[in-house]
Amino acid sequence: MALITASMVGELRAKTDAPMMECKKALTEADGDMARAEEILRVKLGNKAGKAASRITAEGVIAIAANGTAGAMIEVNCETDFVSKNDSFLAFTKHLADLVATHKPADVAALSGLPLAQESFGPTVEDVRKGLIGKIGENVAIRRFKHFSGDHKLATYLHGVRIGVVVEYTGDDVAAKDVAMHVAAMKPVSLSQAQVPAELVEKERRIAAEKAAEDSAAALAAGKPAQSPEIVAKRVEGSVQKYLKEVSLFNQPFVKNDKQTVEQMLKAINTQVAGFTMYVVGEGIEKKVDDFAAEVAAQVAAAKTA
Repeated sequence: MALITASMVGELRAKTDAPMMECKKALTEADGDMARAEEILRVKLGNKAGKAASRITAEGVIAIAANGTAGAMIEVNCETDFVSKNDSFLAFTKHLADLVATHKPADVAALSGLPLAQESFGPTVEDVRKGLIGKIGENVAIRRFKHFSGDHKLATYLHGVRIGVVVEYTGDDVAAKDVAMHVAAMKPVSLSQAQVPAELVEKERRIAAEKAAEDSAAALAAGKPAQSPEIVAKRVEGSVQKYLKEVSLFNQPFVKNDKQTVEQMLKAINTQVAGFTMYVVGEGIEKKVDDFAAEVAAQVAAAKTA
């Protein structure tokens, strides 16, 4: 049995907004597996346990460089929000976006070797990065990037410096820009239902099945008849279909007119979206959670022995 610490409970609560005791119970049931504990809370508490799941835990900025059908988007991370506003850090990130758009490096290692001079640092990207670390006093990491080229035009949108979207399209420029803003707001995972990753679909199906099983058990405990397997199967499939509509761009209600879907809006003005890419700063990165109580206890113990 894994040891469930206060910091683990706090981390799960920060992700899910679920009550502390429910977080502890879920972690215990999941034997300390954070991802599984989130699923357990989804089953028990429904959407109440999902509203904070997209909270960002690392700092940094997104930068975009685009011109016609060519461009790039990049995420560069730092340790604190304060540094993410630093002029030198922001200039470095902008330089990197321009380099990716121009040179199309294969990976971070290739980008790091490209020529760059900033302030007194250089002659490569890596030299500038190391120089900024010494100047700023925080680690600076190039996390990911994507370059775009081809027959499709590019519409871009930056929500501050924390969310970046690039939409590949043909047709109306204003509509494509609106789609980029829609993506930033609604965060779809794919263009269509058919493109939703299979692992996400199976996860939703598993959660829906577990939720239906819990509801059946509760009904039996209350002396009520349980739903038939056929009804349960339809209920599970209904939940999955609802999820697919919610996370596929074309099926989402358009943010500027929820009477029509994004697909309907695009069709009405003869515009086609071939793809989109969204970066959210720190997405998927777990920031170190300090156990403040343990730190204070350690300092007190150290003082007593000094």
